[in-house]
Amino acid sequence: MKKQNTTISICKGIAIILMVMGHAEGPGLLMNFIYLFHMPIFFITAGYFFSRRYLTDSWTYVEKRFAGLYVPMVKWSLVFLLLHNLFFEVGLLNEQFGNWENGVTHPYTTHQMCQRAVNIVFSMAGYDEFLLGAFWFFRALLVTSILFMALYRLLDGRRRWLQGNGAVVAIIVAALAFAAFRIGNGVKILTIIQGGIRENWGVIFFGVGVLFRSYEHKIKEHWTLALLFFVLLVGGAHLHLAGMNLSPKLIDVLTLPVTGTIGFLMVHYVSGVIDRHPGILRTFLVHAGNMTVYIYVFHIISFKVVSAIKIMWYGLDWGQIGCHMVIHEHHDDLFWVLYTIAGVGLPLLWMMGYNSVKARLTRTKEQV
Repeated sequence: MKKQNTTISICKGIAIILMVMGHAEGPGLLMNFIYLFHMPIFFITAGYFFSRRYLTDSWTYVEKRFAGLYVPMVKWSLVFLLLHNLFFEVGLLNEQFGNWENGVTHPYTTHQMCQRAVNIVFSMAGYDEFLLGAFWFFRALLVTSILFMALYRLLDGRRRWLQGNGAVVAIIVAALAFAAFRIGNGVKILTIIQGGIRENWGVIFFGVGVLFRSYEHKIKEHWTLALLFFVLLVGGAHLHLAGMNLSPKLIDVLTLPVTGTIGFLMVHYVSGVIDRHPGILRTFLVHAGNMTVYIYVFHIISFKVVSAIKIMWYGLDWGQIGCHMVIHEHHDDLFWVLYTIAGVGLPLLWMMGYNSVKARLTRTKEQV
C-alpha cells in the first residue's frame, strides 16, 4: 500500500476550508485573496498524482476518474433533486429569497424534475440544485483530467522535445493560447456547460501539478518565499485580479496562472510545516483533505444552521433561511466565521456519525 502524501492532503484541507470561507461571504479583500488561488489548488493537487503509466493504461485512469468524480456528483445531485420540494416544505428554500444576484428557485413539477435529472446525468451541469452550488468543480476536474491525459498521450514522444515534461509544457502553453483566443473572441465551447472556461484553466493547473511532482525534489521552499507569495497575492487582491470565474478577461491569461501557482506554493510550504509537527491541527487538516467530497456536498446546507442563528440574533424574517448561500443582511458582521466553522465542521461530524453507525451495524450483522 502506498504511503499517503499527508502534505498534499493538508493542502487540500486548507483549500476546502478556503472554499467554504469564500462561500461564507466575508470581507471583500479576504474574498478577493481567497479566489485568486483556492480552486487552482485542487487542480494542481490532482495533477500531482497523475502518473505516466496511465498513458499506456488509459482506461484504468478514465474508470478511476469517473468513479471518483462523476459518480459522487450524479449520486448526490439526484439525492438533492429528489429532496428539492421537501426543502421547500420545511422552509430551507423559498421563492422570495435567493442569492446576491436575486436568483431564486421554485418547487419543481414532475417534468422539471425529469429534465433536471437528465441534465445531471448527461451534462454534469453543476448548478442544477441551489444547495449544491459548488458542484461545477466535479465536472471541470473530470473533463480536465481526461482531456489532459488524452493530450499527453497524443503528444508524448512525437518530437524529441515533446518527451515527458516537454509534452506537459506544450499542453500548458497550448491551453494558455486557447484561453487567450477564446476570451479575446468571446468563444464558448457549447458542448460544455458554462462554456468550458474553467476546464481550460483546469488543464493549465493540472499540468502545473504534474510538473511540480517531477521537480519537487529540486524546489527549495523557504518561509521568505512563502511570505513573498503572500504579499503578492494580497497585492493581487487589492487590484481585484480574477480567479476561476465565468467572466474572464484577457489579462487573466497572464495573471491567473501566476496567482494560482504561487498560491499553491505558499499553501504547500505552510502544509509542509504543519505536516512536520504532529498534533490536532495536522490531524484535522489531513482528515479535512481526505473528506473534501463530503464538505463539498454538505457545506451549503450546513450554512442553514448558522442562518437560523443569525435570524434569531437580528430578529430577521424566517424566510431568509432560504437565502443562497448565506443571509446577506448585516454583511459586515462576523457571522462569516461561524458559517465557515459550520460549513467545514458539520459535514465532518455528520460523516463521523454515519461511519460510526455503519460500523456498528456491520459488527452486529457479523455477530448474527
